[in-house]
Amino acid sequence: MEIGKKIMDLRKKNGLSQEELAEKVGVARQTISKWELGETSPDLKQSKELSKIFNVSLDELTDNDIKNVLVEKTSNTEKLAGLILKLIKFIVAFIIVVPILLITLRIVFKNIHEKNSGRLMNVSIECNLHNETYGYEFNYFETTGEIKEAGGDGYLANITGLEKYSDAYQTLDVIDAYVKNNGGTCERSEAKPVEDE
Repeated sequence: MEIGKKIMDLRKKNGLSQEELAEKVGVARQTISKWELGETSPDLKQSKELSKIFNVSLDELTDNDIKNVLVEKTSNTEKLAGLILKLIKFIVAFIIVVPILLITLRIVFKNIHEKNSGRLMNVSIECNLHNETYGYEFNYFETTGEIKEAGGDGYLANITGLEKYSDAYQTLDVIDAYVKNNGGTCERSEAKPVEDE
């Protein structure tokens, strides 16, 4: 709707004559008539005065439909908020799920590795060297020889550098060879499966 038609409708709705409106706005009656006929339009100051008189916003007076703009801005804000919320949910899920998944995979791969490595076995070696007796014990996987746990006399570990070895069979041979080369003797126990705990 043109502003002239809007002014005429609002003037009539408020029960004002052209003369009465002209007096309130501070213009001649002919100016009101020209506005209503669409020959001229009120300037910004006059439009502000008209909006006060009719108790409407300038947007409503000029038929400037800002509802669509507000709806679009609100819609865009809601979309952005929705995306941010989804991103936050994804990050939280990622922070929770990834560590659980990594722990689970580690357990699964450890179990697969141990299953493929054979039974867990136990063997010990006792050696006499320089009139002293030294012992060492190993828990290892039967197929691969990989040491799971080892312990015993620190002297044997230190002089043979046992920490370098991860294979029980090799480690036993190193201890045996060192002791025999230095005039001692060793005796190994028979390897036995470790009881499940």
